[in-house]
Amino acid sequence: MTFTSDTEIEHIGEGLIACTLPKSEWTHAAHFAAAIWLLGHAANDPLTEMPELIRRYNLSVGTPNTDTDGYHETITIASLLAAKYILSTRKTGEPIYAVVNRLIASEYGKPSWILNYWTKETLFSVKARKHWTEPNVQPLPW
Repeated sequence: MTFTSDTEIEHIGEGLIACTLPKSEWTHAAHFAAAIWLLGHAANDPLTEMPELIRRYNLSVGTPNTDTDGYHETITIASLLAAKYILSTRKTGEPIYAVVNRLIASEYGKPSWILNYWTKETLFSVKARKHWTEPNVQPLPW
């Protein structure tokens, strides 16, 4: 999926915060769009705000946050760090949607990117779902 306007990114970010985004629109690309949007609009630190926003949103669309489903701390924080890195490479005048598209097109935009840094066993453990867990394959590059 690619985005064609900043309005689309704003729709996702605001929909996440207001818990009005349809569940069908909460895709892998939408997670990154929300991360980039939140990095530019958060009142506080997005690394602090995003976890609670996702937990609250999940509950609003009927997705429980359990040991096996819903919010995942390590994936969320790692994805926010990837988004923050890509946002730091933003060119003057580049629209936000273009930054999101670059992130999605990059190696970090592929759902499997995270397995370059964590083993499946570690990443999908209850511990990693509930609490930030350091990479156990190699350090994150940023």
